[in-house]
Amino acid sequence: MAATPEQRAGARRISKEISKVGFVLPGTLSERYLTCRSAGCHCHSDPPQLHGPYWYWTRKVRAKTVTKSLSREQVEEYQEWFDNEKKLRALVHELEELGMSIVADDPRSPRRA
Repeated sequence: MAATPEQRAGARRISKEISKVGFVLPGTLSERYLTCRSAGCHCHSDPPQLHGPYWYWTRKVRAKTVTKSLSREQVEEYQEWFDNEKKLRALVHELEELGMSIVADDPRSPRRA
């Protein structure tokens, strides 16, 4: 069973959206506020006034977690790339779902007893 014209149109639409994505950065961007080791610092007062924000980009590289510190300027510049990663994953998932629905509906698949 071949894909229907509607399914092919859906795949073309998704592919067109994927082609517009641009740069992507995988992983997680996190913002942290920290205390220091200086006992008299304002970060140890009550209430504490923590240092930060500090930005960290965490991802997997060859099955190991890798973290890199980023400046505020880098975060502002790269935020769109992190957003693009989410958009790309959603589009790929949509394309996979479309492909799986075609295979699931194929009448040539053997039936199990």
